[in-house]
Amino acid sequence: MKNSQDFPKRHPSGLWVLFTTEMWERFAFYTMRAILVLYLVDVSTSEKTPGFGWSEAEAYALYGWYTGLVYLSPLLGGWIADRFLGQRACVTFGAILMTLGEFCLAATEFVRLGDGSKITMEIDPTALITFYIGLGLMIFGNGFFKPCISVMVGQLYVQGDRRRDDAFTIFYMGINIGAFLSPLVGGTMAEKFGYHFGFMIAGLGMICGLISFTMFGKRHLKGIGIAPVKHDPNAERTQEEQVVHEKALHEQNRPLVREDWDRIFVIAVLSIFVIAFWITFEQAGSSLNIFAKINTDRTVSESVAAVTPGFIVGSFITQDNGTQAFPATWYQSVNALGIVIFAPIFTIIWAFLARRGIEPSTPTKFALGLLLVSISFLVMIPGAVEAKMTGGKAAPYWLVFCYLFATWGELCLSPVGLSMVTKLAPVRLASFFMGVWFMASCVAYILAGYMASYFGSGDGISFFLGEKSGLADFFLLMAVIPMVIGFIALALAPKLKQMMHGTV
Repeated sequence: MKNSQDFPKRHPSGLWVLFTTEMWERFAFYTMRAILVLYLVDVSTSEKTPGFGWSEAEAYALYGWYTGLVYLSPLLGGWIADRFLGQRACVTFGAILMTLGEFCLAATEFVRLGDGSKITMEIDPTALITFYIGLGLMIFGNGFFKPCISVMVGQLYVQGDRRRDDAFTIFYMGINIGAFLSPLVGGTMAEKFGYHFGFMIAGLGMICGLISFTMFGKRHLKGIGIAPVKHDPNAERTQEEQVVHEKALHEQNRPLVREDWDRIFVIAVLSIFVIAFWITFEQAGSSLNIFAKINTDRTVSESVAAVTPGFIVGSFITQDNGTQAFPATWYQSVNALGIVIFAPIFTIIWAFLARRGIEPSTPTKFALGLLLVSISFLVMIPGAVEAKMTGGKAAPYWLVFCYLFATWGELCLSPVGLSMVTKLAPVRLASFFMGVWFMASCVAYILAGYMASYFGSGDGISFFLGEKSGLADFFLLMAVIPMVIGFIALALAPKLKQMMHGTV
């Protein structure tokens, strides 16, 4: 195996193709994520687009099932890629399906009755069916796209190349550049002019990603994401090509050994841990989104508006009392901006520790991520109390600090987890196990939706801090779950590191 100094320092050009493609796909996905719950609940943007008129509990439950199924479908898409089509073809097919899904969601506004009635199967079946078809296309499209593009990042690097972890952090920055822009562009369009414009913007973003992948992939992704290798005795190859071919055939057909099963066990255990993380973190799209909308003081003072650039002022929302406010969706950009700012810093920190032989193992990084996201919701407890005492006028910095700690936790866990799967999974099952990894997110997102629906809607629950604290008890619950699992992960980290057999 090569030493770390034997590998090139620069990353392959294919990384930037995948970076750009994922950036646009995430722009589309997070635009839709930013506005979905707001669209479902009775929060109007104008008389022409009054939303679905659902309750918070109904919206949170659907949001949980949608995001859950989005992360369950990669199990099927990954299996198809591994066995039949290869990752590159599946990325293209998935991008096409998601493009159609976004425009189908936009079409809901053009087929609905338009009288402001609550959208149900009895009142407006055409609109609801159109909406569900759009969600279905998004779910299946993501199933083909999500696991395969992540696996292709890993395929750019040979075993033992430490650049792989850094590559996933860079790749993760692409995800979050898209996530940062989506609420500012798509979210503003949706809240100011109508939700269908937000979905249209998302669809256009998906088209940009598809064009980028198609145009530049042929040149910069040669040999990456191809269909499974098959034995062909009549094929003409150079000696070097034959060695690569035989190695690929061996990896696709060799029996799994003890080390493989140990590493698969680590993937399974860390997948369980990650459920606790995303249950808490994914409140950003549901309960925290509504908290930003109705419990946070978003009013922009005249003095601030006077020194704000005109193109930003034009994005402000006029409230019922005539004052101007920031769109609620903008808060979801805090996390993404934090990723873009802090991802390079975390890369430098991990590299600095690695050179001194003290870089935390992957399980230890997971534990740190869980504890940090726990802190993020402890921060929200005084914010919930302030919101209750002021009639929904909590200071905006509570949400900002919440997203900041959650961002640090995400950087310890999510990009590290993607890299871990590509290193630990057997080559012939790489996309499948990436699907398993995302299946953990599926379970978490469904549970997150139901947690928000049963405990975080309305005034929340009251079991420790009391009714006068508003959502504080709900936020306490969201803090306790990852805290407990985080300490368990910390205790098990040495054993899990041992079972990784040298892969850190």
